[in-house]
Amino acid sequence: MIEPHASGGYILEELSVGMTAEKRVPITEERIQRFAEASDDFNPVHMDEAFASKTAYRGRIAHGLLSASFGSAVVGTILPGAGAIYLSQTLGFHKPVRIGDVVVARVTVSAIDEVSARVTLRCEGFVGDDLIMDGEAVVRVPRRRRPAKA
Repeated sequence: MIEPHASGGYILEELSVGMTAEKRVPITEERIQRFAEASDDFNPVHMDEAFASKTAYRGRIAHGLLSASFGSAVVGTILPGAGAIYLSQTLGFHKPVRIGDVVVARVTVSAIDEVSARVTLRCEGFVGDDLIMDGEAVVRVPRRRRPAKA
């Protein structure tokens, strides 16, 4: 497991296949409410316990893209970190996430294209030992650091 780079982000030449980083995020009522407001997704399966209790999930579940956004947080702040630009992302959702769960978002470098400065990342989300989502991201990574402003 790697830590954030001292500069804020890894450059292409510092990355290697197998590097892994993760972030743990608790799912709270407040987080779901704020995500609903930011995304304008007020689906009652996320917001209304009475409605959600009558669905196949038998209660409220967090937005899938809320959990997926934690992978984006890893990409933007740890691996590769500052300067990485998303080009694409695939996602598969496997299990629901509920208030009180802790999502562990894990990102692993799976391929590096030095010519295009693109890095392929395996993205996974877990609650306990359960895989709740997975996918693949492709990001563009800087080749060199910007000089500090004087």
